[in-house]
Amino acid sequence: MHLKPNKINMLPERVYTPYIRKDLLKKMVFIGGPRQVGKTTLGVSLLNNYYDGHPAYLNWDQSDARSIIQKGTWPKDEPLIIFDEIHKRKGWQNFVKGIWDKWRNTQRFIVTGSARLDVFRKGGDSMLGRYHYYRIHPFTLPELGYSVDNLSLLFKFGGFPEPLLSQDETELRRWHLQRVSKLVRIDLRDLETVSDLGKVELLAESMSTKIGSPFSYKSFAEDLEVSDKTIKRWVKILDSLYYCYLIPPYGSTKIKAIKKSQKLYLWDWSQITDPGSRFENMVASHLLKLCNYWQDVMGYRCELRYIRDEKGREVDFVVLRDRKALFAVECKLTDSDISESLIEFKKKLDIPKWYQVHMGTKSRVISPNFSILPFADFCKEISAV
Repeated sequence: MHLKPNKINMLPERVYTPYIRKDLLKKMVFIGGPRQVGKTTLGVSLLNNYYDGHPAYLNWDQSDARSIIQKGTWPKDEPLIIFDEIHKRKGWQNFVKGIWDKWRNTQRFIVTGSARLDVFRKGGDSMLGRYHYYRIHPFTLPELGYSVDNLSLLFKFGGFPEPLLSQDETELRRWHLQRVSKLVRIDLRDLETVSDLGKVELLAESMSTKIGSPFSYKSFAEDLEVSDKTIKRWVKILDSLYYCYLIPPYGSTKIKAIKKSQKLYLWDWSQITDPGSRFENMVASHLLKLCNYWQDVMGYRCELRYIRDEKGREVDFVVLRDRKALFAVECKLTDSDISESLIEFKKKLDIPKWYQVHMGTKSRVISPNFSILPFADFCKEISAV
């Protein structure tokens, strides 16, 4: 398919939909993901004959819906009920647990939110075994279709539904400004107490210039005139709100690998102005989505990491499943010369597949386990989602 502007119903069904339908037969489903990524659209698509004001969709941010949730007066003849943004209610986990325990035999429940609904696992999960958790990502090339036009649109406008469908550069810039402001001044305010929202917004906006580089808390702390500890807290909050994510290094004992420095990426790569950094972030997002899909849908333990040694040599990504490295990826905007770092690490590390990925059209097989591929061919090769 080729996307056309201003027709939201032209977006394809999300890759998660059939699995969510299946899981709802046994458990609650939690849907987390960035603001405006399409969580609500996905949820209500599962309701029978959805329409604006449907009684089975209840948003905690709306006072009338909040009252219905608190009193438990939602319609009991609806097979599926959606609680949106209920994580903003104090003690929401035990509240939802009580709802599920009471109504599990007669109704199904979806809980959606723009913050990480699984964060509380670290402190003990009172709902263990009662739900499945899905992390919803922006649209990716496999979902949209492998046309050259779709790749161009995805690279330019990102995978969030609104800018992807509007295909308007002015609207994209306005969307960026509004999204960051709403995330910091509404979502963050509801999640944490932060005294200087202005500086958090500056931090978020400045992140787009640091993509793919080892993240320096000290550098941001000096720029914003706050402590390293404060920057770490703010980055953790922005991560929990699905604005950014950090990937750790691959600490193999076979190389003198760095062990602590993490690399920064954004959930919305369209706000990155440098083309090379934007492409690297787009690849990172496709790989992270694949890792999350393998974990959320298939139950594998998955990680996205990168390779870097003490000499500064680096390969952009390595994907691990059940603690075993499956493949490594180096990103190049064009079909350029082979990465020397990739060749060096390939000699030392026992990783089954190595790829150099680019935005061009030519493919080259360098050896049985090393290929240089256009991005679309690479997505097909690894069965991206």
